[in-house]
Amino acid sequence: MAAALSAMTSISPPKSKPNGKISRIELEPINPAQNPLSLLPKCASLKELKQFQGLAIKTHLQNDLTVLTKLINFCTKNPTFTSMEYAHKLFDKISQPDIVLFNTMARGYSRSKTPIQAIPLFCQLLSFGFLPDDYTFPSVLKACSSAKALEEGKQIHCLVTKLGLNHNVYVCASLISMYTECNDVDSARRVFDKVLDPCVISYNAIITGYGKCSRPNEALPLFRELQVKSLKPTDVTMLSVLSCCALLGALDLGKWIHEYVKKHGFDNFIKVSTAVIDMYSKCGSLEDAICVFESMSVRDTPAWSAMIVAYATHGKGYKAIETFEEMRKAGVQPDEITFLGLLYACSHNGLVEEGWRYFSRMSDKYGIFPGIKHYGCMVDLLGRTGHLDEAYKFIDELPIKPTPILWRTLLAACSSHGDVELGKRVTERIFELDDSHGGDYVILSNLCARAGRWEDVDVLRKLMKDRGVVKIPGCSSIEVDNIVHEFFSGDGVNTESTSVHKALDALMKELKMVGYVPDTSLVFHAEIGEEEKEISLRYHSEKLAITYGLLNTPPGSTIRVVKNLRICGDCHAAAKLISHIFGRQIILRDVQRFHHFKDGKCSCGDFW
Repeated sequence: MAAALSAMTSISPPKSKPNGKISRIELEPINPAQNPLSLLPKCASLKELKQFQGLAIKTHLQNDLTVLTKLINFCTKNPTFTSMEYAHKLFDKISQPDIVLFNTMARGYSRSKTPIQAIPLFCQLLSFGFLPDDYTFPSVLKACSSAKALEEGKQIHCLVTKLGLNHNVYVCASLISMYTECNDVDSARRVFDKVLDPCVISYNAIITGYGKCSRPNEALPLFRELQVKSLKPTDVTMLSVLSCCALLGALDLGKWIHEYVKKHGFDNFIKVSTAVIDMYSKCGSLEDAICVFESMSVRDTPAWSAMIVAYATHGKGYKAIETFEEMRKAGVQPDEITFLGLLYACSHNGLVEEGWRYFSRMSDKYGIFPGIKHYGCMVDLLGRTGHLDEAYKFIDELPIKPTPILWRTLLAACSSHGDVELGKRVTERIFELDDSHGGDYVILSNLCARAGRWEDVDVLRKLMKDRGVVKIPGCSSIEVDNIVHEFFSGDGVNTESTSVHKALDALMKELKMVGYVPDTSLVFHAEIGEEEKEISLRYHSEKLAITYGLLNTPPGSTIRVVKNLRICGDCHAAAKLISHIFGRQIILRDVQRFHHFKDGKCSCGDFW
């Protein structure tokens, strides 16, 4: 392409450098009578496109609408900041752009890193007197989604209704996606409910939306509704449904979905098989994840990465590293997720040297620059292994601005190692960025309480009250007979006893007979006695969920629990004993990792 353009613009032939090398590839001759527009499809870069524009100027085609339209189309096909900037300059040269050009520009911005630029463009379209059509709205709404521009999205929704396009399939799906991306899934549901005859596209949008907003319980009934209506799901549907099963940790339902995937040929999609691996991993069945992975005839980077992450989250750090080496031998290039899994594996197995090695190889060997999650894994690795000052220095010297999450990771490590002074310094850094997260106050308060610094505890509790900060309650869920049951910490303390609470009371007595001693040092309230502290520990959500599992699942079967927070030390000790006494395997997924309790031991080796 470059050679052809150069020939037509009479660029001088290449000259030899002093060392005898040619400075440019030898140009191929081209027929000067050739139509310049025939060269445009051969452009492979913005640089070549600019050469073509130079040719257009030379041949007096720089103001030709067809040429400008094709140039804009090229720039918006794979948009970058530079290409969209260039496209907009070309667009501004057109005195009377039509609706198609507006739509092309809006689509380009919606897929770029500056989606918000589609909004003033949309306003410009209205000022020109054009009526947006069913091609305009999906692009502009997608731009609102990417930019999290909820207010602008609502205004566009009003215009959609005014123009009578609120029943258009693609416009409605875009509205649903916009609301869910902006964390307003209730408005998305209202849009969906007003669709007269929803098709699979509408169902995909709302099911995906519920999954993204962590409300999978409301997504799965819609999948069943879709089937009742004899609508044919797509691969997008299956990806969303599998994601919802993973969020719930609903293994039985996930297995049924996997059978559906195989029966209807969706396992031919690599993305769907990869989602099945992720689902099994997050539902606690590493064995099933391995089976799916090994049965895949073709494995791309996401598939390998999913398996590496699965091993990492289940505490199989060395197996994750071994899988990465197999991936390299297979000639598959790693990506950001691959290294995230590797660093996670190193973090949860205390592999400091390996962690530093893979962190360095990311950029040095593969040209992958670390993101905030990679930095977070390194902070977690250093913090877990007691290198607290090194972790603090690591965050302080980052080439990007640290987020509250990075500092929170270090705060958790300070709590684990009992470093009050560093914990206070870290909390100050967190509060400079965000002082609304209840967990920060609780962690530091508990850290101070363990050190007997009750004045600091009182100050922190007063701060929480003054700032209106609320502690997130612990919640654990368990799936029994395809129904997910949720339990919250404290259930049973101030309510009438139920069969679960009575069974838990009896269970705790049985555990005490074999050596269980409630760790009341984990209840940080100086004003309450030991008995009240013990009761507080007893009704933690994970204990309630495990007890429910003992009551409602067959003897010898595995109990699977999902918790929204980190498992506490007392529940961890109790779960080990329960697995030994009842001969049950208990698989508990907390916010950090999986814990496989079996025969009185945990897969984490008490390092979590």
